[in-house]
Amino acid sequence: MDKKKKQGRYERIYKQLEELLPKTNDPYARMSSIIAVLHNKMEHFFWTGYYFLKQEKLIVGQYQGPVACQELAKNTGVCWAGINEKKAIIVADVEKFPGHIACDSRSKSEIVIPVKDHEGNIFGVLDIDSNEYNQFDEVDEKELTRILNLIFTS
Repeated sequence: MDKKKKQGRYERIYKQLEELLPKTNDPYARMSSIIAVLHNKMEHFFWTGYYFLKQEKLIVGQYQGPVACQELAKNTGVCWAGINEKKAIIVADVEKFPGHIACDSRSKSEIVIPVKDHEGNIFGVLDIDSNEYNQFDEVDEKELTRILNLIFTS
């Protein structure tokens, strides 16, 4: 999808979520709705979900797509890179990422965005995989970060 079309799609998704999310104050319900909307509106999203930090482990949370790894080995893979580096990680070809964890061999590219609580502390990551190479860019990073900010807005 070209950048202009992608930007427009994200703007429509954001507006939809702005209307939908205030129906509950529960952050986990909001995160579930975000995943459902993203997964169903972005056709190149193969797996869309969260991994949460729990007792120094990354444990799968809400997601849509094929069965996921339930726990990710500490300090390996793209999700842990997002946690450890405290920033979004975009991977054009997951097979070239050192320590990549292959939960599903059909995944080809990935983006990970840290998820922060209302105080700005990272408590997990949004993880999105595509079954096509080179599907994520700075537009995804910017817009997904903006969408994640809706989790704790009133």
